[in-house]
Amino acid sequence: MNNENIVQFTKKFQYPIGISPILVLLELRDHGQLKQVELADRLGYTKGAMTSIANKLVTNQLVERVFDESDRRTIRLSITEKGKQALNEANEIGKGIYLDLFSALTPEEVQMYLALQQKILNRHD
Repeated sequence: MNNENIVQFTKKFQYPIGISPILVLLELRDHGQLKQVELADRLGYTKGAMTSIANKLVTNQLVERVFDESDRRTIRLSITEKGKQALNEANEIGKGIYLDLFSALTPEEVQMYLALQQKILNRHD
């Protein structure tokens, strides 16, 4: 089921990026400019993977590299307006996919599903 959702999302999303770059965009939108190593640590990516993701996002003009004026060796990534628009589009596509997915369930079944998901998430509390 997840693979099918990913395929649907990829077909509808106009940018050639997957979920990992989208998570990077979310971090940048929510927390402002960050160094690649900070993003890698926050998201659990290797430095090599983060470099690849950053390059793809820069190439697609979804983020830009910003040099620290006090130390030109320090480079941060910053989300662009185009990146914010891409996140909005990804969110709308995701909502549509899930609305379609849940349309097969009754309201009671949706509540049961959500309760089960919550139980799984809280299993270590």
